[in-house]
Amino acid sequence: MKQLRFCFDFVSPYAYLAFERLPQALAGLSVEVSYQPLLFAGLLQHWGQKGPAEFEPKRAWTFRQVAWLAHRLGIRLDIPTQHPFNPLALLRLSLACAPALADGTGGKGDTSNAVDKIGTPSRRVCERLFHHVWHGGGDPNDAGRLAALSAALQPRRDPAQDAVKQALRAATDAAAARGVFGVPTIEVDGRMFWGLDSLDMLGAYLHGDAWFEGPAWDAAGRMPRGVERRR
Repeated sequence: MKQLRFCFDFVSPYAYLAFERLPQALAGLSVEVSYQPLLFAGLLQHWGQKGPAEFEPKRAWTFRQVAWLAHRLGIRLDIPTQHPFNPLALLRLSLACAPALADGTGGKGDTSNAVDKIGTPSRRVCERLFHHVWHGGGDPNDAGRLAALSAALQPRRDPAQDAVKQALRAATDAAAARGVFGVPTIEVDGRMFWGLDSLDMLGAYLHGDAWFEGPAWDAAGRMPRGVERRR
């Protein structure tokens, strides 16, 4: 059984659409998916980039495109009242709902700093958090909405716990070290598939397309640099 890691941030509409589309892309395949929350802003900072919604006119294009993609795919998408927004509360809440990987970190009162003992959230938890952002068009960080969301999810630990904060930071740093530069990214067998539009490519790989076993994958990744823009 193939082990897939779906890297995401709730702030990304492309991650939301890919999350909703993923079951269809993986239909009929023997796979197991873990859902890894990351701080997209941390990846952008690591690679020296700006997010697509941080400057015009790319911001306008981004929301036009995702609205079209949602329409074409038949996925509900309501743009929140504020975007970009700070997703830290949602990312930490998702990890606070994750099961512990070892004894001693599963309880709500635990204050352990064992970052490596916090697992990843379930698809159900991620779905609830994605819908919080992308259904209804509300403010994702509205205090009342966040309180109701937390009450519904009943996290296993306090989202403000140091172990939760450090787990998110460590996961983001580790992803950047592996070469993850954006969300969504699906990792499998040491290969990375970035973006909603990579789901077909991912499906081809998982179905055994021979192209991936030939030289094309590695050769394309070694394309020599040409002119470099000065910063």
